[in-house]
Order: sequence, then C-alpha cells, then structure tokens
Amino acid sequence: MRIVFMGTPDFAVPVLDALASAGHAIVAAYSQPPRAGGRRGKGLTPSPVQVRAEALGIEIRTPLSLRDPAAQAAFAALDADVAVVAAYGLILPRAILGAPRLGCLNVHASLLPRWRGAAPIQRAILAGDRETGVCIMQMEAGLDTGPVRARGATPVDGKTAGELTAELAAMGAQLMIEVLDDLNAHEPIAQPEGGVTYAAKIDKAEARLDFMTSAAQVERQIRAFNPAPGAFVEISSERLRIHSAEVVQNSGSPGTVVDDRFTIACGQDAIRPLLVQRAGRGAMPASELLRGFAIPAGTQL
Repeated sequence: MRIVFMGTPDFAVPVLDALASAGHAIVAAYSQPPRAGGRRGKGLTPSPVQVRAEALGIEIRTPLSLRDPAAQAAFAALDADVAVVAAYGLILPRAILGAPRLGCLNVHASLLPRWRGAAPIQRAILAGDRETGVCIMQMEAGLDTGPVRARGATPVDGKTAGELTAELAAMGAQLMIEVLDDLNAHEPIAQPEGGVTYAAKIDKAEARLDFMTSAAQVERQIRAFNPAPGAFVEISSERLRIHSAEVVQNSGSPGTVVDDRFTIACGQDAIRPLLVQRAGRGAMPASELLRGFAIPAGTQL
C-alpha cells in the first residue's frame, strides 16, 4: 500500500520499522517539529520518528499544524491508500482523516474504550489496572472514539511505563501489519458505550511522591513515571529520583523515614526505595546511596 506514517516518540518507531519491513511504500512520514533539547535547552532535537525516517530514506514532514489548507492539500497530494498513526501528537482535522482512500488507522496503547487520550500507559499503571493492551482503531473526529479493528492484551504485572511502552509498541506494530494484510478479516467494531475513561496528559507535578496515599499507590507512581518524568522526593532541598521500590509492612507518620534502610512510611504500609538517583549522577542502589548520603530514621520527606 501507499502509506503516510504519522508519529513522534519512541513508541511509534517499531510501527514505522514494521511497515518498512513489510514492503509497503511509505510515501512520507509526519512528525512533531524538532524541539529544544539538551540540559540548557540549546539546539533543536528531532523526534525519534524523524531520526528513523531519515535513516530509512523516507521524506519527513514536520508541520506545526494540519489545519492550514495548504498543509491539507499537500497531504492529499500524496495520494495515500491509508495513513498509519502512532502517538503523533496533533489533532487530525476531517480533511486529513478523509484524504487517504482507506482512512486513518491508529495504534492506541490501551484497551479501548478505557484510557482514551494522551497518557494511557501511565494512567493504567496509576489506576492499578491488572491488564492493558493495544488497539488498532479506525480514526474518526472524536478523541479515540473510532471503531476497533484489532486488539491485543498483556498483564501490567509490575512493569514500568518504559517496559510497557516497548512491549505495546511491538504488539501494535505486529497487529497493524496483520490488519493491513487483510482489512476484510478485521472489520471495524464500534466501541462499547460503557467503560469509557480518559487518560489526561501527565503533569510533571504528579511525579512528586505522595506518601499520604498507600504504599501500593506510591509504588505505582514510581513505575508509572519511569523513565519519565521520574518519580521523586526532596531531601534537604535536593531532589532524589526513585526508579524502583518495594512495598513493605511498616508504619509511621506518612513521609517519615522509619529505619536505617530508607524505609518511608505511607498512609498504609511503607515503601522501600531500591534504585535511586541524585541530581547530576547516575542511578544507584539505595544501599550505595546511604553509604555516602545519610538519611537517618526520623527524616521527614
């Protein structure tokens, strides 16, 4: 098929690779424009999709918006059979949705209609969902409301957002190839009206650990924000990122360190960080941190 690919982050790259490996003609790749990068925000960093598309020799387009008639005309002129969309990051106007002969197919990382929206993987972890997955959705004007052509599921099972992202990207890539190989065998099925939830974009402020909640919920925060934006606490005005932790039975005033192993009391039970990172340094086991950075019992976070 003649395909226009539309995606931006790492999640979308396996889908692009799968389309190329399957022999489809990818006539252009659309991605978000390069953003300021680096510690001081200097220079522009292209998206992972742009980097991969250029390596594959695919024309890359990075419009700020697709609402401009000229941008819509340029898209239509590609004469695509279908557009494949994976975490692109821009709303697709009706003129874009209707331009390809077979419309637009989206790889969405949730079991729709649960977790429509921007951050389905993180929200599934935060909510304590036992299962999540990926859907191939025929796009329409609503926010992730279109009928589903295929879906796959996987247990959340203590995985981080990074681990689930990689797993669901691979699953979504395979499902997309299967759908494109035989559209007739994957008829679009309308989403049920019940069970709709929305996955709001992650606010960096959410990554500050809230010890008033249960230790189980704090551990979910840590996994949901690994690798980004990174769950954290503040100790003596220094921000300490926590990459992984375990729930333990202990008690105390929420946010208080209760022993010499950096066990932190929560609203219910306690959390014990396992892998941590000080500002400007690499990640290290919590036991290694404590050898050079005292966090005595009674410390209030």
